[in-house]
Amino acid sequence: MSDPTDRNRLDDEESPYLRQHADNPVNWQPWDDEALDAARERDVPIFLSVGYSACHWCHVMAEESFEDEQVAEVLNADFVPVKVDREERPDVDRIYQTLCQMVSGRGGWPLSVWLTPEGKPFYVGTYFPKEAKRGQPGFLDLLDNIRTSWTEERDQLEDRAEQWTSAIEGELESVPDSPGEAPDESVLDAAAQAALRGADREFGGWGSSGPKFPQPGRIHALMRASDRTERDAYREVVTETLDAMADGGMYDHVGGGFHRYATDRRWVVPHFEKMLYDNAELTRAYLAGYQLTGHERYAETARETLAFVERELTHDDGGFFSTLDARSEGEEGKFYVWTPSEVSEVVADETAADLFCDRYGITQSGNFEGDTVLTRSESVESLADEYDLSESEVESLLADAKSQVFEAREQRVRPARDEKVLASWNGLMLSAFADAALVLDESFAEPAAEALAFVREHLWDADAGRLARRFKDGDVKGDGYLEDYAFLGRGAFDLYQATGDVEHLAFALDLARVVEDEFWDEEAGTLYFTPASGESLIARPQELNDQSTPSSTGVATELLLSLSHFAPHDRFEAVAERVLETHRSKLDANPLQYATLVLAADQYAGGALELTVAADSLPDDWREAIAETYLPASVLSLRPPTEAGLSAWLDQLELDETPPIWDGREQRDGAPTVYACRNFTCSPPKHDLREALAWAAGE
Repeated sequence: MSDPTDRNRLDDEESPYLRQHADNPVNWQPWDDEALDAARERDVPIFLSVGYSACHWCHVMAEESFEDEQVAEVLNADFVPVKVDREERPDVDRIYQTLCQMVSGRGGWPLSVWLTPEGKPFYVGTYFPKEAKRGQPGFLDLLDNIRTSWTEERDQLEDRAEQWTSAIEGELESVPDSPGEAPDESVLDAAAQAALRGADREFGGWGSSGPKFPQPGRIHALMRASDRTERDAYREVVTETLDAMADGGMYDHVGGGFHRYATDRRWVVPHFEKMLYDNAELTRAYLAGYQLTGHERYAETARETLAFVERELTHDDGGFFSTLDARSEGEEGKFYVWTPSEVSEVVADETAADLFCDRYGITQSGNFEGDTVLTRSESVESLADEYDLSESEVESLLADAKSQVFEAREQRVRPARDEKVLASWNGLMLSAFADAALVLDESFAEPAAEALAFVREHLWDADAGRLARRFKDGDVKGDGYLEDYAFLGRGAFDLYQATGDVEHLAFALDLARVVEDEFWDEEAGTLYFTPASGESLIARPQELNDQSTPSSTGVATELLLSLSHFAPHDRFEAVAERVLETHRSKLDANPLQYATLVLAADQYAGGALELTVAADSLPDDWREAIAETYLPASVLSLRPPTEAGLSAWLDQLELDETPPIWDGREQRDGAPTVYACRNFTCSPPKHDLREALAWAAGE
């Protein structure tokens, strides 16, 4: 039998990240049984490298080390080198990334881990240069030292591996011996106060230096607390942060959409990759910010971001792609940066070109390696004064210039696109488009419906009732994780709320049932990230805290609470309650770290606002009322106006009894009727949604 590690096997994979390394002289293996068995057979350590296609430092380490023949010779001879796309295998990444953070105090990608043949880690880090520099060990030296230690001090390495594995299990898998009561509504204010204390009140966001990451969960917690308490400081931190991100270089002022994060405190220079999940969660934050504050620029930011997603991250048949790379032509940010002369070359009107440069801070010296990352540097009002023009004239000239700059940019070499379609990230973007369908225009429901149909066709096995993780060019791979079911379930439910299409509700319920069957552990009282029927790793992780995506446990808990209004049993609510009881101590100790789980706890404690609408469709003026009203922790439920129509829905949902949210809430007087309810108390039936909202607000 041939040794699979005799060759690089990544050309058999569909992941763009793995295929980027298919031509390396390193004999890379995918994470599979063949590679793990080979490590045991050869009795050598595994070198695990985790990254993703848009990762800048992954590219750097590849160019310095993995394309180098000398490095490859050592890796191939003395290790089993394994490559993992963290977007395909978030479970593997989660386990070893947690260890990296525990050992070094930081994490990130590329993640570099050395494992025993049994998969237990004994050395971990992130990026290593080929040769030692700036206090970092050189990768070649590191390989030589580890090879020597494996031969001469193996017992010590294996002891460390056992200790670290136990630490991972304690951090990721274990639960408290004595769970508490589910948190009450005070947990939201505790999170908001923590967010307020840590906020950068000068430049927005959190942190006194770079890098600065978007923190949608914190923003949502502050918005909800602001709405409830009317504490000005909470709202001020929200607007300071939303304004800073939309003004700075993290936002693409020419094409819309957000880059991954800012490298500096002032939000000027980003890491240029664009991720589907950031653009989904930030769109939702800006839409909620628009509802809370009425600031039109937040709505415009959301519109432009969704336009970018439709234009650049959407499959021809529906479905959303994963990422755009940071680099083009081998240079980070080259597609996005400008000089004054470049602007003058493509903008016909000289005044318009000058205005554009002043508006977006484009200067001769630049702010990024001699070029300029665009930031919103001057207001329209100040430009009108400076150029002796009216504000409308300035806006018109800027719009013309922006259009010409955009068209010129389209001729540049584009960053590579990772065309994986991931169930979880598609779920996040479904929610963003569904929210926009309610807040901006109902036409935004169309791309969401097309994406959901794509995911259901390619990733959902209706006969088995199970979801796959990834689609790429006809290839489907991987069991779905908790985030796949939770995020997609929330997306389907949000699309039901936006459209009233019962098919989307039925699918959300199907996904929630799998959450209960595969991820809920009654004995532990928690939801695990990996399915019970899935691959066994050195630990079965939970995902409680928000990271680059929201906590899958938090989103699943919110989803179960929302769908409990439609389920013919109380199990969904019971699971959600138990999860919150199990993790009460974590929420009390550090609510900001668990922002999404805090939002779920708040929904449980306060009860969701039910808005049951008995009508064939949502009237236009009711849509306007919803668009202009901030409604966190609410359930908008359209139902047929008559009991006969409702009976057909119940058959489609396979329900023997009418759920309470619909029971007795039929249309009255032949006109669309709304019932507002919270905690088993309902308004009289209303024919004006604004009256129902006023009742809910206690007015």
